[in-house]
Amino acid sequence: MISRRTAVAALAGGAVQWSEAAFAQRALVRAKLPSETAWLNANEFPEGPPRSAIEAMTSVLPEAWRYHFQEFGEVHSAVGRSVGLSGEEVLVGAGSSENIHAAVDVFTGPSRPLITMAPTFEAPEYVTRALGRQVISVPLKSDYSADVRRMVDEAAKAGGGLIYVCNPNNPTSSITKKADIDWLVANLPAGAVALIDEAYIHFSESPDLASAIPYVRQGKDVVVTRTFSKIYGMAGLRIGFACAKPEFIRRMEPFRDSVISIVSARAALAALEEGNELIAARRAKTGAIRSGLCGWLRENGIRYIEPHGNFMMIDVRRDVREVLPGFFRQGVAPGRPFPALPNMLRVTIGTDADMEKFKRVFLDVVKT
Repeated sequence: MISRRTAVAALAGGAVQWSEAAFAQRALVRAKLPSETAWLNANEFPEGPPRSAIEAMTSVLPEAWRYHFQEFGEVHSAVGRSVGLSGEEVLVGAGSSENIHAAVDVFTGPSRPLITMAPTFEAPEYVTRALGRQVISVPLKSDYSADVRRMVDEAAKAGGGLIYVCNPNNPTSSITKKADIDWLVANLPAGAVALIDEAYIHFSESPDLASAIPYVRQGKDVVVTRTFSKIYGMAGLRIGFACAKPEFIRRMEPFRDSVISIVSARAALAALEEGNELIAARRAKTGAIRSGLCGWLRENGIRYIEPHGNFMMIDVRRDVREVLPGFFRQGVAPGRPFPALPNMLRVTIGTDADMEKFKRVFLDVVKT
């Protein structure tokens, strides 16, 4: 039996391994915290899938006993059309993670390292290390953007490899500007591939941020991953996609599951049918709540990293593990610790009610 104290200690300890099972913080804490807890720990979108997606899933459920292989081609084509690509330039898989894993499998090797920003989403690093391959971590610059010049230099010294840039970055919610991504792609060394993770790009309102997908259209050595988990509210449905030139897609395809969940696929297609209006409305709503939280933090003299995703990092001025138990006790579950930023608390942008509760608890736990 796991006690509440054990659960809190497990989450506060911030163990880092990559797999849903290994992130035991969620299962441990959820089993013991109050049912009305504000879950602000996983960068989820609180409104969930749009109504059209729910209706599409409900409609296909009676047919879910079939694999629906015959539909997969059109799923790839529809996802490709949504970003101005062909179906041959798209690979659909379980969220961003499966496609990132496939890219690591293909574009790293015994002599081709992963060059990653640090701190960032750990999945590429963990997969690369599990394969027995080298990881080169390049610290973020002072503005929390990727140091693309140093990353390119490391790839050149290694004779190639996979350069991973999460943009906006998780956990910092910061961006790497378009000019830097342009420079990265223009200066890729021979044998190097850029992997740009755009899981949170829809939440940013910055004119300095631009998608890397146009480079795929130009046939550059770039892989771009996106997901329906975040702004589309489908984290539990596990569907996302990679964009790359057809040669790269063919090389990555053997490393992902051959079957797409038809329930998830129909949900994604229904959401795409709503076009940019859905994205714009959700971005605006999240942006307004995020802006309100930033204003409140400034009023209270609390430092934070300027956010561009649906989450942000807040400076609690002490080891974040010391304050997490206080949040849990009062029914707020923020994100886990990140060792590279020990005083920073990652918090998802939830509903208005979630953020009001977060602010009350923050003042009680952090400012006492």
